[in-house]
Parts: sequence; C-alpha cells; structure tokens
Amino acid sequence: MDNLTHSLVGLSLSKAGLERVSPYATTVCLLSANAADADFVAVFFGDRWTLLHHHRGITHSIVGTIAIGLLVPFLVAVIERTIARIRRRAPTIRLRGLMVASLIAAATHPLMDWMNNYGVRPLLPWSGRWFYGDLVYIIDPYIWLLLGAAMFLLTSKGHLRIFAWAVLAAITTTLILIASIRGGTDASALRFFLVIWIAAVIAAVIVRAIGFHKRLNHRAALAALALVLMYWGGLAVAHRVAYAAALAKANQLANSRGESIVKVASMPMIATPFSWQSVTETDRAIYRYPIAITSDDRATDLSGVRRFEKPTGGAAELVSTAERDRRAQEFLLFARFPIAVPESSDCIGQAFVQFADIRYTEPGATRGAFSVNVPVDCPAR
Repeated sequence: MDNLTHSLVGLSLSKAGLERVSPYATTVCLLSANAADADFVAVFFGDRWTLLHHHRGITHSIVGTIAIGLLVPFLVAVIERTIARIRRRAPTIRLRGLMVASLIAAATHPLMDWMNNYGVRPLLPWSGRWFYGDLVYIIDPYIWLLLGAAMFLLTSKGHLRIFAWAVLAAITTTLILIASIRGGTDASALRFFLVIWIAAVIAAVIVRAIGFHKRLNHRAALAALALVLMYWGGLAVAHRVAYAAALAKANQLANSRGESIVKVASMPMIATPFSWQSVTETDRAIYRYPIAITSDDRATDLSGVRRFEKPTGGAAELVSTAERDRRAQEFLLFARFPIAVPESSDCIGQAFVQFADIRYTEPGATRGAFSVNVPVDCPAR
C-alpha cells in the first residue's frame, strides 16, 4: 500500500502503547513500518524492469521482515549511543523493547501489502510465488480517514505539528478531489467519499478546537486500529459475495464458448466495498468485467464484459519470440493475468508484441504502467 498508510499504521501502533517500551519507539515504528519499500533503490541500479523484479521482493518476505525488524532498532541504538558518548551522557534506549516494537511495525508492512491485488512474495528467497489478499485497494482513503483522524487528535500538540497536519489534510483532500472529477468507473464512489472526508475533517478540527482531544489516550489509537480491522472484516464478506458472483459469471462465459476455466479473481476498487473488478482466465481467453454486489443480477449480467483472446497460429509464434526479451520475462514473472497481443500476425520485417496485465491495463492502451511493447523480427517466409 502507499507509504502514508504504512506511516499511519506505524504511528498508531506507537500511540497504542508501543511508545512506552523505549525512548525513540515512535521513530522506530515509523521507520520499520516503511522500511520494506527501500527496495525502490533498485531503480538506481537498472531500469523500470529491475524495479519490477525487486519491488515487493526480499524486503517484503518473512526473512526480510525479520531482518528489518532487528536492523532498524539496532541502527537507531547505535546512533543514539554515539551521540550520547559525544555529549557525555548515558544512553536512554532500551534495545529489547525497541526490537519488539520494531518487529511488530515491520510485520504490518507485508501484511497490508498482501491485502491488495498487487500481492507479495513472502517465501523468498526459496520461492518466488505471489500471494494475493484481494481485499483492499492499493490506496484506501477510508484507512487514511480512520487512522489519520485519531492520530491528528493524539499528536497535534504545538503549532508546528498542527501546521504539518493541515498541509497533509490539504494535499490528501486535493488528491481525492482531483480523482473524483477526472471521471472513470471510480468517480462516483470517490465523490461520495469526498463528502464523508470533508465532514470528518471538519469534525476532527471542531473536536480539537473545543479541547476534547486532551481527554484521549492510547485507547483512541487502539480503537482506530480496531475499526480498521472491522473494516477489513466487512471487505472480506463483500469479497466473498463478489467472488461467488464472479465465479458464476465465469462459468457462464466459459460454457457459452466451450472453454475451460484456469483461474478467477475478484479484486477491490478504490473507495467502495460494493464494486469489484473481476478477471477470469480460460484456456483460450481472458475476460474482465465489473461485479456490483448490490445488483440482483450480478452473476448473470454480461454487460461490461471484455474478452481478450489468447494468440494462436502465427500470432503465437511472434509471442513466443517476444517472450525471450528480458523485459517480457521480467513482466511475465510479475503479471497475474498476462495477455500478449501482436501488432499483426501477417507482418513483414518487424512487428511489436504488447504484453499487458489485465489487472491494471487493457491491451492497446497508449500509456499503461503495467504493459510493455517488445519489437520482434517477423518469421522468414
């Protein structure tokens, strides 16, 4: 998920009680909750395909999480003790408590990343298999709201912190507003959420202004985390309904064409637990279609179904050649529902083969973050 969410989780854990285990526990919780995304440095040692290969890799695995959980507090302790020695004072860090807090915060990162449809690879370096929770969208503003409101009330002490929270609220509100007016399938859900967001921000400011926040303690952070868990539980129920409808529709689509189902997934959309994006792979095609769990005919309504046929014959030969390209190989290791679309199977000289992951990008998109165009030489005739 996004680093704002990870930061809010780390801060919430600290305010829920972990800040008591040692000085600098809040700093460590914030660092450990985000440290797994240090794999982004891979882009400086290669290209976007290097990043795609390493992102959500070893740092998001069980081994990497334990390493981060132990390394971050150790480095913080070394720095604090070095400064204490220079200033000729006794160090204050309690390393054992700091490591407990760090391990808990570090474990939340791959757990939350597993919740969405991007997935994680927890068994690295032994297995590169991806695991997907398919419950929460990669960016979930409801989690921002639940944790952000509580953390604002608990930490907005002093003009500098109030200013920082005001800047953060302005930025996030602007992003939600822009997303809601850009249109698309998620626009109506975002417009509805925008009303809730503005109302909640105003309510938090009023609570802060009348001084009620002074009565809050670590229980407010625990309550916020509990609400997030309850929210996930609700999403799990909604996902179960959506997946059942997606599977029923998949069987209907496959039977109508005499195809065999390979796999089905129902994935979350931003800011709504009622609409899900579903993808079905069969032996001959990949289908993409929305599921509205509030609709009575969600399993039989075939409107909005997109079908992407797998290449055969000469087109399949071009795809086979394109798959040898390094970019295609890295992409296929990542893609969950890959489809390959040749520019033309009856080509002369050179042609392009587009690989796209149907989770995020439909073939033919002029700009797709999860697609790659590979040039291949046409077979000799």
